[in-house]
Amino acid sequence: MEKHSLIRTIYLYLFACLGLVLLTIGGVRFLDMGLKAFVFTKAEQEQRYDVSPPSSDEPEVSYVTVRRHRDASLNLSLILIGLPLYLYHWRTIKKETKNKEKDKNV
Repeated sequence: MEKHSLIRTIYLYLFACLGLVLLTIGGVRFLDMGLKAFVFTKAEQEQRYDVSPPSSDEPEVSYVTVRRHRDASLNLSLILIGLPLYLYHWRTIKKETKNKEKDKNV
């Protein structure tokens, strides 16, 4: 029984850590996007050439805008996966730790 408990504990901490890593990466990348867009505006200057749209009725879309949308989608995905992953496993760890403390005191 103790072996399964150790494996479960390792699993819970590993996936809580993975969720925290995903959250951190997504948050850092969003911060990077914001800094490039509003503070360090010349950081992407060499990439500012236009891509021709398929039809002339649509407005031109810059490469930087397309890349920012793609990056924002990825960053948001990292956060939306990492947050529930972290919260679920961390709450389970806290609940089990609290139950173990109660059992020791009884």
